[in-house]
Amino acid sequence: MRRYGHFSQDQREFIITRPDTPAPWVNYISNGRYHGIISHTAGGFSFYQSPRDSRITRWRYNSLPMDRPGRYVVLRDKTSGDYWSPTWQPTETNLEQYECRHGLYYTLISSRYQGIEASILYFVPPDDDLEIWRVRIKNLSAAKKELDIFAYDELALGHALIDLINQPNDQHFNEVFFNRNEEILFASKRYWIINSGASVKQANQAWDRYVFFASSLPVVGWDGCKDLFIGRWRSESNPIAVEKGRCHDSEITSGDAIAALQTACTLKSGEEKEFAFLLGTVPREDYLNAGSAVVKKYRDLAMVEQSYAQLRAEWKDYIHHVQVDTPDDDMNTMLNVWNQYQTSVTFRFSRDASYYHGGLLFGRGFRDSCQDILGPSIPRPEWVKTRILEMTQYQFQNGSAFHLYFPFSGGGELTGHSDTPLWLPLAIMVYLKETADFAFLHEKTKFYDHGEATVLEHLHAAIQFALMNLTDRHLAKFGPGDWNDTLDYLGREGRGESVWVTMFLAYILRESISLCKYIGDEEGAMRYSREYQRIAGAINEYCWDGEWYTRGTNDLGEVIGSKHNEEGKIFLNTQAWAVISGVADEARALSCMNAVLNHLDTPKGPKILHPAFSRIDPGIGLATRCVAGKKENGAVFNHPVSWAILAECILGRGDRAYGIYKKSLPMNPAIDIDRYQVEPYVYAEYVTSPDHPTFGQASHSWLTGSSAWMLRDGIDYILGVRPVYEGLLIDPCIPAEWKRYKVTRKFRGKQYEIYVRNPVGVNKGIRTLKVDDEPLQGNVITSEWIKDITKDNVVVEVELG
Repeated sequence: MRRYGHFSQDQREFIITRPDTPAPWVNYISNGRYHGIISHTAGGFSFYQSPRDSRITRWRYNSLPMDRPGRYVVLRDKTSGDYWSPTWQPTETNLEQYECRHGLYYTLISSRYQGIEASILYFVPPDDDLEIWRVRIKNLSAAKKELDIFAYDELALGHALIDLINQPNDQHFNEVFFNRNEEILFASKRYWIINSGASVKQANQAWDRYVFFASSLPVVGWDGCKDLFIGRWRSESNPIAVEKGRCHDSEITSGDAIAALQTACTLKSGEEKEFAFLLGTVPREDYLNAGSAVVKKYRDLAMVEQSYAQLRAEWKDYIHHVQVDTPDDDMNTMLNVWNQYQTSVTFRFSRDASYYHGGLLFGRGFRDSCQDILGPSIPRPEWVKTRILEMTQYQFQNGSAFHLYFPFSGGGELTGHSDTPLWLPLAIMVYLKETADFAFLHEKTKFYDHGEATVLEHLHAAIQFALMNLTDRHLAKFGPGDWNDTLDYLGREGRGESVWVTMFLAYILRESISLCKYIGDEEGAMRYSREYQRIAGAINEYCWDGEWYTRGTNDLGEVIGSKHNEEGKIFLNTQAWAVISGVADEARALSCMNAVLNHLDTPKGPKILHPAFSRIDPGIGLATRCVAGKKENGAVFNHPVSWAILAECILGRGDRAYGIYKKSLPMNPAIDIDRYQVEPYVYAEYVTSPDHPTFGQASHSWLTGSSAWMLRDGIDYILGVRPVYEGLLIDPCIPAEWKRYKVTRKFRGKQYEIYVRNPVGVNKGIRTLKVDDEPLQGNVITSEWIKDITKDNVVVEVELG
């Protein structure tokens, strides 16, 4: 990892020390409305609310040169005509010094070249819908420097997919013009398609936004025409306008749109100057006044600094709701900063906008969003409450739900994935355990089709839908896929069975039993208890294979995930969830998780299945079309890896749980960072397993459900500090060699300082527990226990033994 970078001393920045990383290492800038992805060389794109329907700028993903276009500033020495970019891209100049600092929703790139030290800070202020490029340049040479300064971004303006696939026609509706009085470049599109696509109904509307681009320095030139700024047979690396030192002052009513501004600066020896470029968006109505007001506000560089300080303070507060101090520095780095940060990104971006997800297709995943709330529920439960209320409105009256939905434009995709509806009860119960806001259960929202229901009724509807879709053997129907989207042809005729969905249903039933009992619904608890026993019995009768649990059956009744199969004999999901759901007794739980160790283990954690499929089986689906060792065909898929960690904690095997957790950390590549390729500071979706020659190569970083589960694995189950309806449960499951650790956790208005000692070296089991020096019977610090304590800080002392 240190070949390309390292964490800062406070762990809140990852510092990249050379631009030629194995792949673009990206970060995010966002205020929850205006969003951007930015790479370590300033590549990436921006959008307002929807990366598909309201895209601001372009980014080409899989073309060469890599990682273009982006948010570029190019400096040109007026005397020599030499020009370069402080971010390395797009000019790829051999800089004398380079550094990129990715922080929590900001990126700072700095460099030195020919006596000029320059830095560019990129961030989105919390209160307004724009991104700020704060530039500082200093003359380190003995001579005066006169510089031309060019700022450039390539514009999409509206529907990103239409811009990509129909650009020759779509560009006819672009308009870019420069307002000379305000010195602001404005751009928009007169024709805008959202969601449904042109083939369904001809659109008859303009994009409802205007983009603006401005500078705090006086503007001496501009361009809205890409062809004129770049020049024929050139690229962003050598624009003709930069080479000649003069923009064309072009405006367009049709054509390929860009936003380019030219300013100038003179620096005496040793002099430093600061200025800003402002790229943002305002509503189409009254865009001139709205845009001018925002630009005027941030041309004041004091306001730029104030907004940046506000951003830093906001995210410092966010991560300080949980802080840990363990013997493992990497674990501390992830749990204290980067894992928390990544879960905020997955919450905001779902699986919709990243280097691997182009923001063109998926919208917001229902299943994904229900899990993404696991991170923000601790520091920002109000976000989670709003999101859950949103998701209930994409549920149908019969309890089914859209698999993907589009909050910006409305609608969704009803795919029939058998697990999708069941994630909503999980999200609701996570929120309730964190907040004890049981009044939330009585809030009403509409179903997507017709009628309305309370949140509690939405929860029951999801469970009832799953119960109504069982086979005669009381196992869940597979449908066109479950959590594993690539097992997509096992149950298309309605007879295939998903053992994993059945286990997940059992888990939701067990959790719902606890909820019903807590809120006094004994009838509901009894009803769900009967269903749980029926389903758990079916799993153990039909799905136990001797040493582990099978994965499912196809429409013909043929089993997958069995010792009798030649390939795909064992799947990780059903072993972990047999334990998590409680359907496996102790002997079977130990047996199936031992089988995980014996058959699935790798240096990066357990594989998703073994042996990988070597032949395409149309009756199973896409998993068998993936090459062995990648994606769902035998990769180390971090999402189920996180469930394996959870299962081992439930079994009390702290050394095994921590061992898997340690292997899976992103800063621990199996081979080296060049093979790993992706960012070493956030989780990736999967790591290629030893079943493929590129073992150790990771992919699909940032936007993965594994992030939220890994966070809760670490805090809730390994360190053992987790919320329950009654209060805060203390239940560590740690490696025996650990002697002590500390967790600081804000919970329901109090801050808990939890000190854990392990003098005799056990994995699990509490000998004594004191709260403010008072012995506590049991291991739940209840709200009743705490209510009479007036101070905000509560000290908890735990001794294992």
